[in-house]
Amino acid sequence: MNHMISNEHLAVTVAERGAEIQSIRDADGTEFFWSGDKAIWPKHGPNLFPYLANLTEGKYTLAGKTYEMGLHGFVPYSELAVESREDSRITFRLSANEETMKCYPFSFIYRVAYTLEQCRLLVTYSVENTGDQPMYFGIGGHPGFHLPIEPCLAFEDYRLTFDTPGRTARVTFSERGGVTGETDYPLPDGQLPLSHRLFDNGAIVLRDAGHRVRISSEKGSKAVTVSFPQMPYVGIWHTAKAQVPFLCVEPWSSLPSRDGVIEDLSKQDNLVSLNAGKLYRNTWSMEFAF
Repeated sequence: MNHMISNEHLAVTVAERGAEIQSIRDADGTEFFWSGDKAIWPKHGPNLFPYLANLTEGKYTLAGKTYEMGLHGFVPYSELAVESREDSRITFRLSANEETMKCYPFSFIYRVAYTLEQCRLLVTYSVENTGDQPMYFGIGGHPGFHLPIEPCLAFEDYRLTFDTPGRTARVTFSERGGVTGETDYPLPDGQLPLSHRLFDNGAIVLRDAGHRVRISSEKGSKAVTVSFPQMPYVGIWHTAKAQVPFLCVEPWSSLPSRDGVIEDLSKQDNLVSLNAGKLYRNTWSMEFAF
């Protein structure tokens, strides 16, 4: 089932499955969010928990036991319940259950809250550790934006503007999707002109690239700014070696497994460690210019 929140500027549709946004439209009907075209990329903007991207061999270990978990964890494939709803705010909830315990042996309550404030959509993740041991996780977003936003423009008319110009670190990956290290990645004047060829070798995942990315074109008036003050990584992605009309800007709290390493979840240093009885909260946002 889908649910809508709205204000005078934006209308946002969200599905119970994965609490995944399906649509973001402005007052004149312009669609900012990716359609989920199954022939291109069948998602819109998954919420990622409790792991981001790939686990080596789809496995990890914890306290001497081996567990299996799929790409981006289980939230994208789970049905979340609506916990509360107002005209411009909605909160979804997922609690640990028999299915989650099979792949993730922790007791938790996971929430996603969407709040409209003028032309901005706030996305707040909260995780409550309801067990008696520390829990370990990664969390993040994977929003896909229709690009070009305005039909008279082309994908290549757009650029990304980062709030920290200069040199950043790009995380490098093997063909299997495992982390292999880092390399310098220059961002002259904080700008990255877009082209489809940028993604021929997969996602561009950056560290130390600031906490704000703007998608805009000098030829158009409509733009999107993704802000992620608590996230140390941001991924930029679309389908490799393809000319597709969307772009993902992905705020991440952590990284995938190291290449060839089946990680011990309690020892992966970039994961969040949350003690028993504690609450973790992380808010990022999307702001739309018309």
